[in-house]
Amino acid sequence: MATILAIETSCDETAAAVVCHRQVLSSVVASQIDLHSRYGGVVPELASREHLLTIGDTVQEALLKSQLTWTDIDAVATTCAPGLVGALLVGMSVGKTLSMVHQKPFLGAHHLEGHIYAAYLEHGDLQPPFLCLLVSGGHTSLIRVDGCGQYTLLGKTRDDAAGEAFDKVARLLELGYPGGPIIDRLAQQGNPTAFQLPEGNISLPGGGYHPYDASFSGLKTAVLRLVERLHADGVDPLPLADIAASFQSAVVRALTKRAVRAAQDQDLPAIVLGGGVAANSSLRHTLSATAADHGISVYVPSLKFCTDNAAMVACAASDHFDQGHRSSLDLGVYSRLPLEQISILY
Repeated sequence: MATILAIETSCDETAAAVVCHRQVLSSVVASQIDLHSRYGGVVPELASREHLLTIGDTVQEALLKSQLTWTDIDAVATTCAPGLVGALLVGMSVGKTLSMVHQKPFLGAHHLEGHIYAAYLEHGDLQPPFLCLLVSGGHTSLIRVDGCGQYTLLGKTRDDAAGEAFDKVARLLELGYPGGPIIDRLAQQGNPTAFQLPEGNISLPGGGYHPYDASFSGLKTAVLRLVERLHADGVDPLPLADIAASFQSAVVRALTKRAVRAAQDQDLPAIVLGGGVAANSSLRHTLSATAADHGISVYVPSLKFCTDNAAMVACAASDHFDQGHRSSLDLGVYSRLPLEQISILY
């Protein structure tokens, strides 16, 4: 069983972890939320600078907490795609340097594959094939998983990702950043049926709707028009809890309906929920309950493994390492890289 030290710097979390096969020996995350919240979103240049300031201590703390030494580490893995180029370069530079200094094999890792693997960290009975509903600030995808590196994209958002929609609606309602956790908390106090909002169906040329693809841009616009109408009607203060609950309900319905249908169509026994939006309490409950009604199991990581972390990256890299995969030290970073093209990393 390989022991991997992994680094994750794809966006605004500086993370390092040590994982032996699928057992987490340490996981350290240095958050930048306080830095970026004043701007209402992630500022790429500031994220890169903060990574430079914190990555050394983060890696050192991860190794210290694992109670291992470099002699015990089999390989170094670093996220190289997708993500903010400057942020990725910081992690890659450190990962490659550690690989060379300590003479350890190097593996470039795909961030989305890490989110798929997050469920493996706590669910030892999980085995492919299964469906992964991956929902984050930058990605909303339905992925068929047949094994390590074996992925088929079944559906995706045509515009805004679910997490992006949460952030934009939170900004519209002047709730703060990041929007997901704020709307989730506020929605628990509101009525999810107070306002009828669209689920973001994608029309097909021959009629009907795409079974798996979604659109959240129109939903965001619908919330904007709702707010404008309420202001025009003299509603003050705005029923923020009801708006948040109605918006969240529309997103959750859209995601749940598509995920369950895809699992049924593909005859898959389980759905894995991954990504930052997987922390949403309504999505976790609704997906689990709806899937159970159709005899489908749902695997959800604990909250600490939903958001960006290096343990999920190490877990994925461990499987690649066991399959004999290695990455060249000439490997670059990719702001975008479809999961189906992951083989180019090795």
